[in-house]
Amino acid sequence: MGCAGSSQTKGDGTVKKIRKPKPWKHPQPITKSELMQMRDEFWDTAPHYGGRKEIWDALHAAADADLTLAQAIVDSAGVIIQNADLTVCYDERGAKYELPKYVLSEPTNLIRDG
Repeated sequence: MGCAGSSQTKGDGTVKKIRKPKPWKHPQPITKSELMQMRDEFWDTAPHYGGRKEIWDALHAAADADLTLAQAIVDSAGVIIQNADLTVCYDERGAKYELPKYVLSEPTNLIRDG
């Protein structure tokens, strides 16, 4: 499997489980379409932040999935979870991946379109 530093386990040997991000508030109320545009822009530019494209693709799929599927995606991609809400992760080579909360959940002040 590799050395202990490359596993997803915590010191007690348990795998760090993904959880939903804590509720958060955008600086000003935004619509669902504005949120989707922000997400699209992030994912379009994410590979330019460094790291491997296949890890960014896995994180994108995990961000859009339910918690059980997201866990399976990051486990199979070898993603090391620093923060259980996926805001900070690493790949097996040590590259850091930071995800803003707006790609992981909706703000508390979201305005529904229409």
